[in-house]
Amino acid sequence: MKRSLILIAAILAVPLLLRAAEGVPMMTAVTPDTARPGAVATVTGEYLDKTHVAQVFLTDGTNDFKVEVVKQGAKEIVFKIPANMKPGRFSLMVLTAGDDPKLIEEPVRLVVTTDAGTPS
Repeated sequence: MKRSLILIAAILAVPLLLRAAEGVPMMTAVTPDTARPGAVATVTGEYLDKTHVAQVFLTDGTNDFKVEVVKQGAKEIVFKIPANMKPGRFSLMVLTAGDDPKLIEEPVRLVVTTDAGTPS
């Protein structure tokens, strides 16, 4: 009986947990995944509109670089890589919008190169 009650409670909790995660920005891909400073890239995912994402950054884990958002929608953000970016491999990071903003490092990476074909 006790196990049944625990199982029922766990089953009832799942939709609540899923609803809590709803609305959290999630980036899934960036194209191109290698680009030069000043280039434009597009990141796709879910909950990327202005009501969910206030700002976008490239980060190397120590330094964060704010990007210029050119276009923003629910499933994609088009952004410009800062002209002063040094070569390297960067993660995308968002600052969420709303009353309690949070920085979330996304599972998407972008390589900034010195030229179109050679990462540094």
